[in-house]
Amino acid sequence: MPTPRDVLTPDALALLQAVERAGSFAGAARELGLVPSAVTYRVRQIEDALDALLFDRASRQARLTDAGAELLREGQRLLGEVDAVASRVRRVATGWESQLTIAVDAIISCGTVMELAQAFFEVAPHTRLRIRDEALSGTLAALTSGGADLALGVALVEQGQVSGLHARVLGDVPFVFVVAPHHPLASQPEPLPDELVQKYRAVAVADSVQQGSGMTFGLLAGQDVFTVPTMRAKLDAQLRGIGAGFLPEPMVRPYVETGRLVTRQVQRAQRIVRPSYAWRESGPLGPGRGLQWWLQQLESAATRHALLDRHAGPLSA
Repeated sequence: MPTPRDVLTPDALALLQAVERAGSFAGAARELGLVPSAVTYRVRQIEDALDALLFDRASRQARLTDAGAELLREGQRLLGEVDAVASRVRRVATGWESQLTIAVDAIISCGTVMELAQAFFEVAPHTRLRIRDEALSGTLAALTSGGADLALGVALVEQGQVSGLHARVLGDVPFVFVVAPHHPLASQPEPLPDELVQKYRAVAVADSVQQGSGMTFGLLAGQDVFTVPTMRAKLDAQLRGIGAGFLPEPMVRPYVETGRLVTRQVQRAQRIVRPSYAWRESGPLGPGRGLQWWLQQLESAATRHALLDRHAGPLSA
């Protein structure tokens, strides 16, 4: 009879994940290119070796039992450790990471990141690159949680604020209060008092942090809020007149120039954000060659400026 060590292989754990994801043995079989009987047999082998029922088969769907859920939780951790070991081995052999993950804040120019990614693949075609969309405190959390190797657009106040991280300033980004020309606030006398602005809906980008309440900026107590997932979605909402709010000046510049948005002075002081890029300490091996490449690009003042200033062209009307 197979032992737990015989059956708890990476392939077996991946098969269990497929069953849980598909909700049935037949669905997992289609996903993996197997016949359903082969999936059923392999799951039973694992259950026999562990002497535990992993899936409740009472209904049409294959639902995880408590034991199955615990196995998948630990299995995910084990698979992550296997990937980490493989990555470290590859780094020892070649110096290049097998995968590099970059958390990119909503304030950063996506087009510039894509240009850097394209250049990166020309020198490191065998390193998988993963870009994570983040916002506000979620950008830093992606880094501190180990979910990213590099973060662009982190709201770090000063070097050494978070133990184990290195950070450098990208630059300053002024935020301006803008509304669509047909929005009621577009015709009000300036500066707009808070009590007037508070009467109209604000548009806010959701903080991508997974735990805690996250950050909010520029909102007034009691103000109605429309929350969107990205800065581009916020821009789109404000172009439509759905709400008002602060946006990065480089992002709204072409819309202000063409009259599709109107800047308005408010009583509050102008908001200027100073985002940074940050990376985690890499242990005794030091940063891999992939991370070193990105850090080298970020030493360029022109690259840092482009990441903050060169946003995509105007959205269609």
